[in-house]
Amino acid sequence: MIAAVDHVQLAAPPGSEPVLRAYYADVLGMTEIPEPPVLAARGGVGFQTGSVQLHLGVEEDFRPARRAHPGLRVTAVESFAARLTERGAPVTWNGDLPGHRRFYSEDPVGDRLEFPEHTG
Repeated sequence: MIAAVDHVQLAAPPGSEPVLRAYYADVLGMTEIPEPPVLAARGGVGFQTGSVQLHLGVEEDFRPARRAHPGLRVTAVESFAARLTERGAPVTWNGDLPGHRRFYSEDPVGDRLEFPEHTG
């Protein structure tokens, strides 16, 4: 039986770990988590905040997905969007989901991320 989402895996191009660290740690405020040695040898990097884990694995012929994305629920969505904007990350608001305020952003390699806040 499925109990919860354990993690979300996104792809990234080889050598992008430094810009991913800057974005996921400094911009989003996530904490880098150590990769097991067998996975670390393949490249990539992982991050966590609370129970949410994102793993970014190296893909040689990387192309960011245009629609596929994780939705990372936030609180104080306006303040969080301002944080991203202040740090140079794109913020695109979308009002199409009833009961939510949300925006989209992209990490430095083009992976799409959604940040919704439930409004009731």
